[in-house]
Amino acid sequence: MRIQAKSPATKTFLLISAFLLCFLFIAFAGCQYLASVFAERNDQVNLQRAVRLQPFNAEYRNRLGIYFSLLNPDAAAQSFRAAVSLNPYRADYWLALARAYNSLDNVQAQEPALRNALKMGPTDPTILWETANVYFSGGNTEETLNLCRRLLNDPGPDFGQALPFCWRVKPDVDMFISKLMPPRTDAYESFLDLLISKQETVAATRAWGQLVSLHNPILRPRVFEYVNYLLKKEQPDAAIKVWQQAGPLADISDYQPSRENLVVNGNFSLPILKAGFDWIYQKNRNVSLTLDPAQHQSGTRSLFISFDDAQIEDAGIGQLVFVHPNGTYDFSANFKAEQIEGAGGIRFALEDAYTHAPILATDNLTDTSNWKQVDRTFTVGPETSLLMLRLQRLPAGDVIKGKLWIDGVRLTEQPQQRP
Repeated sequence: MRIQAKSPATKTFLLISAFLLCFLFIAFAGCQYLASVFAERNDQVNLQRAVRLQPFNAEYRNRLGIYFSLLNPDAAAQSFRAAVSLNPYRADYWLALARAYNSLDNVQAQEPALRNALKMGPTDPTILWETANVYFSGGNTEETLNLCRRLLNDPGPDFGQALPFCWRVKPDVDMFISKLMPPRTDAYESFLDLLISKQETVAATRAWGQLVSLHNPILRPRVFEYVNYLLKKEQPDAAIKVWQQAGPLADISDYQPSRENLVVNGNFSLPILKAGFDWIYQKNRNVSLTLDPAQHQSGTRSLFISFDDAQIEDAGIGQLVFVHPNGTYDFSANFKAEQIEGAGGIRFALEDAYTHAPILATDNLTDTSNWKQVDRTFTVGPETSLLMLRLQRLPAGDVIKGKLWIDGVRLTEQPQQRP
């Protein structure tokens, strides 16, 4: 649309109006720009300048409130109230106001602020997390646990942060299982890790039982960690029970002790797990351990051990074996040795895993061109329930060289003779 200005007065009016509009636009844009510059400096003077230049900007009010939070809770609350009045749809503004009221011990005003925060961000894990912290710091355990339930049912990355927080709120494993924990395997695996780290043995037993009841696959490292924890706590009966329960769930059914052989993987036909009740070993640069399919006696391969001027106390490989106190046991193993040099030699030894009291020691495994068997019968004492089977060097620490193959390692319990 074209406006015709025929008179000088009309032209003058239009020019003045245009200049005035341009001036107002530039002034408005300049105020916005200056306010943003002041706000970025994040100190009291500049934040207050930003608020004066843009009094209807809720974000600047919020930033000023954050600045005052540690210095002046009253001023902080005033700024946050202004922010939520300008923009009542931001959950973080309401949450900041609730924190300010919490600092002022104003529970009556804090509660509606928290409700509004949850209303504006009902599924935001950050809002749930921060709100739970405010409730907890204010001593409201019931509302904190209600939020914990929502946090723990979210499988996102905040689960790992929420779990120890919720346990701190109320460390009651039965309440966790019945009311808070989701029926997910990964959730219970993390819960078990937490309880182990806090040395909560009884609670860990309950969590493990619930994990097993889900009948879902369990990660092997979780099983190894829990079994090792129980063994360190000198609870071998609980450890072997966990190992057996984990058989079908962690794919270790083939690694179970049996009445026919309490030694797991005694013929080395399975890969070595290096954990739990399978063979465990420590590396030594002068001792080489490999599985040899070319040499075997009872299975399809043997354990080959090469000693190269090694100064050792044992071959670095062993196995924990669960036994019954006062039980009588038969031990046997096949071996083949070549070029063994050094005083004494290597022998099979069994000892109490906790007291290290010797239980059994075979003769030294000396050079032989053919496979030979060593066997012994022994009885454990009333206090022994866990044995360590190892290849012992005698005398300990002396240099030894040579090659050794072993397989068919076997341990069985004799039937108890009862009246």
